[in-house]
Amino acid sequence: MPRQLLVVLLACLLLPLRALAGDTAWLVTWTASPQAPWTGDFPLPLGVPERLWQQTIRQKARISIGGHRVRVLLSNEYGTQPLLIGAAHLALAGPGAAIVAGSDRVLTFGGQPTALIPPGAPLLSDAVDLDVGALATVSVSLYLPQPTPVSTFHWDARQTAFVGNGDQTGAALLSTDAQLQSRLFVRDIIVEAPATARTVVAFGDSITDGNGSTPDAQHRWPDFLAARLAGDQVAVLNAGISGARLLRDRMGASALARFDRDVLSQPHLRTVIVLMGINDIAWPGHVFAPTDAPVTADAIIDAYRQLIARAHLRGVRIVGATLTPFEGALAGTPFAGYYRAERDALRRDVNRWIRDGGEFDAVVDFDALLRDPQRPQRMLPRYDSGDHLHPGDAGYRAMADALDAGRLFGGG
Repeated sequence: MPRQLLVVLLACLLLPLRALAGDTAWLVTWTASPQAPWTGDFPLPLGVPERLWQQTIRQKARISIGGHRVRVLLSNEYGTQPLLIGAAHLALAGPGAAIVAGSDRVLTFGGQPTALIPPGAPLLSDAVDLDVGALATVSVSLYLPQPTPVSTFHWDARQTAFVGNGDQTGAALLSTDAQLQSRLFVRDIIVEAPATARTVVAFGDSITDGNGSTPDAQHRWPDFLAARLAGDQVAVLNAGISGARLLRDRMGASALARFDRDVLSQPHLRTVIVLMGINDIAWPGHVFAPTDAPVTADAIIDAYRQLIARAHLRGVRIVGATLTPFEGALAGTPFAGYYRAERDALRRDVNRWIRDGGEFDAVVDFDALLRDPQRPQRMLPRYDSGDHLHPGDAGYRAMADALDAGRLFGGG
């Protein structure tokens, strides 16, 4: 065979391999599930201003897997009027309200630096070239030139956001007039990642949202899991909402209502971990839901079965997590009375089904992990944040460590 022909044939054979090796896909690397603000008859304060006007808000997010190009998804899902974005920038985050020099990028939308987001809609930015490594922290700065009601937010961010007057979206250090512990209008950070990357979603309530963990430290259990899996090109997304319930809305939509939006819509989704139900059990008759009728174990199990069926319809693996111990929860606060013995009995009934029902693809027993062996209805002190409901940093780390590859991805 002539040498030139051999070279051509080898090149033809190698081209598909090179193309395959270089294949990429857009993947969500960080998310914050949107919520609508609640009314004043609910006992928890919103902790956000009624509106922003001629102000910049700079918000930080630690991503899971990285990439060389980035997009941002904004949300006006619960807005009743168009949301005007006067300017938007993306950068690598520095300390406090600063960004890393040389990393600032203007975000555009259809080539334009401003955008009008219709009520109820999301808006995806154009892609920008920015090298973001795995577990990098990025900063999204939005300028809101018109009176802008805070209509779509994520209440329990565990991350400080910074608000300053005027358009400071490109400022190296934002001059701050206020700080928030909630996220406003930013829903997803999206990267161009290897096409072989996979996504795991943590779907839950305040224990998944990280309540009780150290703010700004990235010590929620999905954070610890993301840190462990980022090197394997696995994106871990936190779709927790503090106060979330399986069956009813209030601090966000119910699990049954938001499962498609927050979980099943994610590109390259492989696995979802469900840790939810304690608020369904404890809220009825409590100050959070004084007029709600108690739920039954059958109602909670039926909700799990719906999530299982809907996940399997999309070919998604679903892992059930047992509900954690909560004796003494919120004692000494205005929200005392969350725990009752009959509620704990219901929790244990639900946990028996999760463990023994055989309907989840796998089970992670957070109850057995976190409980005090001498008093199993109560959390072990070294894992307790101090409110007897939410784990602290050590508890969240232990939860992430319990999720091994076999539970997450099966034996295949």
